[in-house]
Amino acid sequence: MPSASQPHRLTRDDPRLSEVLTLIRGSFTFMDGRIDPPSSMHRLTQAVIQDQCNTGEVWTLGRPVTACIFLTPQPDSLYIGKLAVAETHRGQGLARQLVTHAETRARARGLTTLMLETRIELVENHAAFARLGFSIMAKAAHPGYARPTFVVMHKAL
Repeated sequence: MPSASQPHRLTRDDPRLSEVLTLIRGSFTFMDGRIDPPSSMHRLTQAVIQDQCNTGEVWTLGRPVTACIFLTPQPDSLYIGKLAVAETHRGQGLARQLVTHAETRARARGLTTLMLETRIELVENHAAFARLGFSIMAKAAHPGYARPTFVVMHKAL
């Protein structure tokens, strides 16, 4: 069994998928009322996370799960989604550890860029990802919105 301090890849039948769902919901709640449209976290189910295990990767830290990241290969980059750290474990470098792991996974696939999206209103996230080496590359809008609703950030490897 892998160490709790090392990233662990979950499979679609892992019993910790429910912990991942609980972690994401708890970690993303602060966005309610701040972002428009509402977070996709509200549509996230255990079945969606199981699908992510098949189409991409779900990695966790801790036992119980204290941090997670979704990785999805794109043609030219590895997309980071649903990066979450339990409030009780923030400030310990877990997000940095998972992003570093994403870099390793991207290189293993021959990809030279990490990509993520974060909401336009969450300027603290923009700053946190900038500290991890990401730069804003574009602003875009969700369907039906005339104004930008999110930023696209890249990190060259």
